[in-house]
Amino acid sequence: MGSLTNVKVAIISENGFEESEMTSPKAALEEAGTTVHVISPQSNSILGWNDGDWGKEIKVDKNIGDVAAADYDALYLPGGVMNPDKLRTNEEAIDFAKHFLKEGKPVAAICHGPQTLIETEMLKGKTMTSYKSVKTDVENAGVQWVDEEVVVDGALITSRSPADLPAFNKRMVEEFAK
Repeated sequence: MGSLTNVKVAIISENGFEESEMTSPKAALEEAGTTVHVISPQSNSILGWNDGDWGKEIKVDKNIGDVAAADYDALYLPGGVMNPDKLRTNEEAIDFAKHFLKEGKPVAAICHGPQTLIETEMLKGKTMTSYKSVKTDVENAGVQWVDEEVVVDGALITSRSPADLPAFNKRMVEEFAK
């Protein structure tokens, strides 16, 4: 995997993130040497969802209201059913994500994570993947949806589910290192 020693990555999340989609990519980014901040509308910590019940608690490094997207080089959006559903109604989270898309900075999203990106109204013409249950949402945003392990369209990296994490993590680190 590439080196990310001078790269600062924002992970935007809420309660109800899919635990493996937080812990595995976060670990891959940290192992590559990046600075990772978990950013949330919540303070202190957020709770994951794992195997049909509440899971691991993750420390929140910064509140979404206290950070500037311009201070980060890349953005990662984990999935989970509840997490993106909450974020997609949060104007600060949507504006944060818009910055990365406008500036052409790398954005990675897995599973239900692309739901937050839909709200930016900046996906038309992109090729992406997601969890199959949000395929119609993604297509309605003007995206060409494909059923592939990892899809890269410019600076946008997407994956379908936790089963894709090994390939997703590898590709995300490669793309964030560019």
